[in-house]
Amino acid sequence: MNRLLMTLLLCTFGMTALAHEGHDDAAPALPAGSNAPQRLPDGSVFLPKPAQRQMDLRTVQTAAQEAMRALELNGRVTMDPNAGGKVQAIIAGRVTPGPGGLPVAGQRVKRGEVLAYVTPAVGGGSRSLAVSRLNRLKELSDTVPKKTLEEAEAAVANEQMVAPVSGVISAAHVVAGQVVDARETLFEVVDPARLQVEALVYDVALAASIRSAHAVLGTEKLSLKLLGAARAMREQALPVTFRAEGELAQRLAVGQPLKVVVQTGQPVQGVPVPAAAVMKNTANQSVVWVKTGAESFSPRVIGFEPLDGANVLVTSGLEGGERIVTQAAALLNQVR
Repeated sequence: MNRLLMTLLLCTFGMTALAHEGHDDAAPALPAGSNAPQRLPDGSVFLPKPAQRQMDLRTVQTAAQEAMRALELNGRVTMDPNAGGKVQAIIAGRVTPGPGGLPVAGQRVKRGEVLAYVTPAVGGGSRSLAVSRLNRLKELSDTVPKKTLEEAEAAVANEQMVAPVSGVISAAHVVAGQVVDARETLFEVVDPARLQVEALVYDVALAASIRSAHAVLGTEKLSLKLLGAARAMREQALPVTFRAEGELAQRLAVGQPLKVVVQTGQPVQGVPVPAAAVMKNTANQSVVWVKTGAESFSPRVIGFEPLDGANVLVTSGLEGGERIVTQAAALLNQVR
């Protein structure tokens, strides 16, 4: 009897331990080896504190606010027509160096400085014969018409290639002794402090609503001043011209592609977050990682618009006050 009572007590105690009050059989348990970063079945990530410190993970608390609608445009750096120019040969001939030799790309020049000479080719004979003819005409200058003498001098005269503006040689296309044709570009000169940015707008009405603009250079913003929009379409787009301002303009190069962010006067409500916080999931959806616990993070599918290049404005999927991952989000996104 004693043994039977003891067996009943043990069974009752075991069932109570397995089915105590508040126990949920469907609650997910941490996977085996929970001391390492792991992706849980619901898509969230378990990331212990040591791993967070090793990844240098950082978070920030978001706040909803109103901002002006912004758009990203494709742009490129162009030459200011008033502070740059091309050096082209008017006649065909052979290139010879100027007084200081042929300039190279990156070399500073002054307006009016002789960069090179173009020795014209003499049609119907050699240059030595043209020089000999000029010398004979000079000896007979008293009896030879002045017009004939000037034509002979022009036939052997070197054309001076001078810098049209003060600035930097952005491109050099010749070497000593090279034969060039008429209208061929030999040098290009630009003023690095006065460059322009041309962006393409595919909505004509947008050109009239631009309030401010800037270009993105890595993590820095280059201020742009709107000069105007063209009134003729080019490849189904409207070119809009800006002037680059500030010290960052010195780092630009003609032809360099840029991402131009323009802000309009249309307000929009959203949550600004760093662009580095936006990732792509396996379904190619844009997500941010929300911190839901001390060691747990959950992906949140969002919709966003450009804001200022370094940040984006989340318009759906995220509420103000939530804490999101801003640094090491790419590493967190790779945890499997």
